[in-house]
Amino acid sequence: MAGAEGPAGRQSELEPVVSLVDVLEEDEELENEACAVLGGSDSEKCSYSQGSVKRQALYACSTCTPEGEAPAGVCLACSYECHGSHKLFELYTKRNFRCDCGNSKFKNLECKLFPDKAKINSGNKYNDNFFGLYCICKRPYPDPEDEIPDEMIQCVVCEDWFHGRHLGAIPPESGDFQEMVCQACMKRCSFLWAYAAQLAVTKVSSEDDGLALNVDGTGDQEVEVIKSENGDHQHGTLREDTPESRKDTDKEVKAEQTNQPCTSSSSDSDLQTAFKNQSLNTGSQSDCRLREFKAKHFIKKDTATYWPLNWRSKLCTCKDCMKMYGDLDVLFLTDEYDTVLAYENKGKVDQAADQTDPLMDTLSSMNRVQRVELICEYNDLKTELKDYLKRFADEGTVVKREDIQQFFEEFQSRKRRRVDGMQYYCS
Repeated sequence: MAGAEGPAGRQSELEPVVSLVDVLEEDEELENEACAVLGGSDSEKCSYSQGSVKRQALYACSTCTPEGEAPAGVCLACSYECHGSHKLFELYTKRNFRCDCGNSKFKNLECKLFPDKAKINSGNKYNDNFFGLYCICKRPYPDPEDEIPDEMIQCVVCEDWFHGRHLGAIPPESGDFQEMVCQACMKRCSFLWAYAAQLAVTKVSSEDDGLALNVDGTGDQEVEVIKSENGDHQHGTLREDTPESRKDTDKEVKAEQTNQPCTSSSSDSDLQTAFKNQSLNTGSQSDCRLREFKAKHFIKKDTATYWPLNWRSKLCTCKDCMKMYGDLDVLFLTDEYDTVLAYENKGKVDQAADQTDPLMDTLSSMNRVQRVELICEYNDLKTELKDYLKRFADEGTVVKREDIQQFFEEFQSRKRRRVDGMQYYCS
């Protein structure tokens, strides 16, 4: 037909064709991502009553605690109920954190969900993320002044986020790694270099060139090559972590933890429980896996390291190593449920247990004409909802239940006016 060759016909040919299956798959992927981050957290009850939660989704309120004030974090439920119209920084997840909402750090706000809070949570750890700054470059994310495409990766130890180009070692191209330990944490927990030579995704061995680029790319930095315990040691800028050296540096480590706000925490009760649980499995010092790895050649660099799935299970849990983890405040490395992956999987499982798929059930009971009409309605709803939510994203505000109710009321009103005024056709 001649009409098919006109501008309207050619335009329709250029428009992408999306099937209902594609739409459902896309929505399912987005829903899974949301479940992974938020599914393990309660969206209705403040988490304060649970104490220091092992891992939960957290937010920082720039409206209530701007830069220059004491940092504070709020749980998922409080971000909705108490800070819905405020400017929030999404912190993803943090470990061993207790909700601060409404405590002494909030001068003009009382928590609506759990007002009876202590003045301060002394066990919480904070860093620049709570003011919307990340990485060693201390920049926001997304950064309007940064035109270089780069992914942000979270350090499993300090839980700060880093640009891939600022880690001293390029992330594996395949992305086939589960966790990352940043440069500063590798220096503080230098025992990990012995494991890195055997376990890291990009193994760090003594066969390397012995040089590592610093994050600014302005020059090369020397590294320390550690030979077997029976051989000679070459002294470098990084000192090997041994029980003897730890005794000499206890005060230094404690001081560094005090000045390093991104250091992760483990509660005293967790430490005691871990020692009790591990005491049945510990052997003599000759059974120390770390000692075996240190007997081999390995190298220390001023770079981050990338680790595969289940690498934590390879860490030694002998008595001496458990004490070292406690002294360095990294006992959580021996806890398989501490990982972000474990938290995300829990969220997905919890959501799946309470979730049905009403849309697929409805589609299976419809004829072809009804399905086409549903697709048209769905496309209209999806377009308008995206435009509506974009306003909240641009303003950095949280979408509340009332906002969604208002949207659907207006959407139904527009639909009624459209149907009453003219015959409705799918476009």
